[in-house]
Amino acid sequence: MTETVLTHPDRMVSVREVFGIDTDLKVPAFAERDDHVPDVDTAYRFNPDVTLAILAGFSRNRRVMVQGLHGTGKSTHIEQVAARLNWPCVRVNLDGHISRLDLVGKDAIVVRDGLQVTEFQEGIVPWALQRPVALIFDEYDAGRPDVMFVIQRILERDGKFTLLDQNRVIHPHPWFRLFATSNTVGLGNLSGLYHGTQVLNHAQMDRWNIVATLNYLPREEEVAIVLARVPGKNYDKGRQLIASMVAVAELTRKGFAAGDLSTLMSPRTVITWAENCEIFRNPALAFRLSFLNKCDEVERPIVAEYYQRCFGEELDESWMRTSEAQ
Repeated sequence: MTETVLTHPDRMVSVREVFGIDTDLKVPAFAERDDHVPDVDTAYRFNPDVTLAILAGFSRNRRVMVQGLHGTGKSTHIEQVAARLNWPCVRVNLDGHISRLDLVGKDAIVVRDGLQVTEFQEGIVPWALQRPVALIFDEYDAGRPDVMFVIQRILERDGKFTLLDQNRVIHPHPWFRLFATSNTVGLGNLSGLYHGTQVLNHAQMDRWNIVATLNYLPREEEVAIVLARVPGKNYDKGRQLIASMVAVAELTRKGFAAGDLSTLMSPRTVITWAENCEIFRNPALAFRLSFLNKCDEVERPIVAEYYQRCFGEELDESWMRTSEAQ
């Protein structure tokens, strides 16, 4: 079966109309969707600066890295931009199991005309390079050194990719795009929060044309996102409950920044907490199961205190801190 591949964007869209950003910019997009285009999430909230950085990657072929703490929606941000441009998009998580062969390709035994033959099967990098595809490397700072040097060969805007096993040079498709997300900026696990991240080669970091930082959203926007994900809470008391949940999350982030906590609550966790409230009908129990039990036992009284401040309700862990003080 022959794969149908769109060759180039065939229309221009207004950034103001599609993304709600006050600019006259227009960016290329595809009129038709294919199987690799992400689904549109209508509840997603775009950060204007990060969105413009990602759009520069799509329209001007810039290599864009989005850096930030976990749960800020880095990969989703790129995907949702691609979804609105109908741009095919493929994500690769650079965990410890991804090898050079996974990216480049390898010989495999296949059956043709009843006979077993050895045939080269392309990896994700040569496959994407030859198509108008946005390739996203997730957890970029966790990649193995041999994998990172494979990627370095395609970081140049017009970089050619050589398949040594095939004696073949691949020229990038004019509309191939490359993105990455990372928790750090290539300096390793300085905070102690992201074990397994690597100190990246500075020459490689230098090849990323744009590095955007994605922080947590303002409280009102985060509340709106949670309500969009859990519409069952979209009434007066439900909105108050979600606002209190986001307030607890903000306190954990401040506590993390001050060095009081080693764990913080991401927007993803707040959504999980709200969903669990629908199941257990008890915000305190849902909080314990969604976040508190993930925290270090020594830090749980501090987190329970945050909960008490926002909800006016004591948790058992609060009494632990009181008894220890006595």
